[in-house]
Amino acid sequence: MTIRLLPEGTVNRIAAGEVIERPASVVRELVENAIDAGATRIDVVMTEGGKELISVIDNGKGMSTDELSLCIERHATSKLPDDDLLEINFLGFRGEALPSIGSVSRLQITTRQRDSENAWTISVDGGRKQGPEPAAQNTGTKVEVRDLFYATPARLKFLKTERTELSHANDTLKRLAMAHPDIAFSLSDGNRSVFRTTQAGGNEETARLERLAAILGTPFRENAVPINAEREGFHLSGYAGVPTFNRGNAQHQYLFVNGRAVRDKLLNGAARGAYADFLARNRHPIVALFLTCDPAEVDVNVHPAKAEVRFRDAGLVRGLIVSALKHALADAGHRSSTTTAEAALGSFTAQPGYQGGSHSPGPIYQGTSRSPRPKDGSGMETPFLDYNAQPGARVEQPAPAAPTEPAPDKFPMGAARGQLHETYIISQSADGIVIVDQHAAHERLVYERMKKALEHSGVASQVLLLPEVVELEPGLVARLEARAGQLAELGLVLEGFGDGAVIVREVPAMLGGCNIKGLVRDLADDVAEFDEALSLKERLEDVCSTMACHGSVRAGRRLTVAEMNALMREMEVTPHSGQCNHGRPTFVELKLSDIERLFGRR
Repeated sequence: MTIRLLPEGTVNRIAAGEVIERPASVVRELVENAIDAGATRIDVVMTEGGKELISVIDNGKGMSTDELSLCIERHATSKLPDDDLLEINFLGFRGEALPSIGSVSRLQITTRQRDSENAWTISVDGGRKQGPEPAAQNTGTKVEVRDLFYATPARLKFLKTERTELSHANDTLKRLAMAHPDIAFSLSDGNRSVFRTTQAGGNEETARLERLAAILGTPFRENAVPINAEREGFHLSGYAGVPTFNRGNAQHQYLFVNGRAVRDKLLNGAARGAYADFLARNRHPIVALFLTCDPAEVDVNVHPAKAEVRFRDAGLVRGLIVSALKHALADAGHRSSTTTAEAALGSFTAQPGYQGGSHSPGPIYQGTSRSPRPKDGSGMETPFLDYNAQPGARVEQPAPAAPTEPAPDKFPMGAARGQLHETYIISQSADGIVIVDQHAAHERLVYERMKKALEHSGVASQVLLLPEVVELEPGLVARLEARAGQLAELGLVLEGFGDGAVIVREVPAMLGGCNIKGLVRDLADDVAEFDEALSLKERLEDVCSTMACHGSVRAGRRLTVAEMNALMREMEVTPHSGQCNHGRPTFVELKLSDIERLFGRR
């Protein structure tokens, strides 16, 4: 075989395969060019999912005749004035998009500058150029791409359905719209409007939130906390949803670097790490984060699609994102998602003419200090929990006392009025009612206490009068024995007891009378999933979450009014108490106005 130079048309088609993957790639490249041109309005039209036509019209500064002729040449660009790839201040810079598009489609560009009397047009048909010629056009640029991939039929076969390709383009345009609230965007399929936003007004922060709410919906505005942090030249801003406002996949994590929408594993991993304390592994937060920095600190030249970036100091960026998100979530306090209340209201159904039947609903228990206490599995009375006890303090049985009745408007979560099905606390607030899941709420409180204890003096343990023997598989016994020293730091002292059992001598004092066998078995399963190089402290969220779950007041436990109010008072001052360790809400608040609407009073 003889080495030879490939024809220019073949070279362009190979380059197009890297830059133009599908119609959404064309939309991204053309819209980014319009943004770089200073446009304040960009309209996109796609027919047949972009296979027949992609049209992008902007009101930017336009191009001169000479620039129009050059823009379809490979590596011709106006965005690298000093040829410095470390100083990239525009979304585009490669000079590959237009010649790549022209090599696989029928491309026509019409443009007019603001101070020009005439518009000019140029066309490229499968790599063959024609023009420029005079044309009619308002100030700005119009780019039409017809018969995409007709010159590369193999690529055309891999395109999805019209609806799928339009959906990808819609997602691309939404990401660009999030980063540029000062620009109006629209997307149409030729017959109907698919996406439309107007220019957002006000200052930068107000405009950004307005644009995010327009794209992600009003619930995001109501359930998002602001992010604003800076470290060594990197500035992070944006909004993050409270933990209870989550999704089943990571598609709602929007990340931008210097105005460029990116999909970066480092940034996604940082967001996931910040929420690890609050969400189950199969749930994902909703965030829109905007990172700005010196262009020299980030490499956007990793891939032709420009969707990946590399940072000079990746650890610094990750630390900034994690700390900023954690501080913002801490400032949110016990706030929970408003969507939980909306879902609760939506589940109510009116039953006109209902006369009752043979079924008698369970009672609402009005707590008193002299109520009978339920029995646990051993037949012993379940001890009351002292919510104000310090770690390691002995839990004393409270003496009977008259129930206290705090004023509903004195506390954010109101005053306890009863207990429903011995699982949910019903509280009257100043302007509505609050329903608390007692197990989920107490689980979060115990978890936060354990973390606080670990930060200071360690978790205090309580010696068992009669050590507990727990039977396990031999492999799990060996793993627990290997981590015995680390478990002791968390207040759980155990040792091997033969081939298939461990003996537990001390347990964390703050867990009270927990189910020791269930706790040890669950911890053994947790440890089995850890990498051998990871310590339990590095997997603190897993270990403490398991312990907190076993040490929490259970559903079916009858509480006194004093205990109910004590739990809610602690929730009001405990960070992240709006959700349990698995991301589920711990309480639902219903406003009085909403309840009145249910009964037709409003």
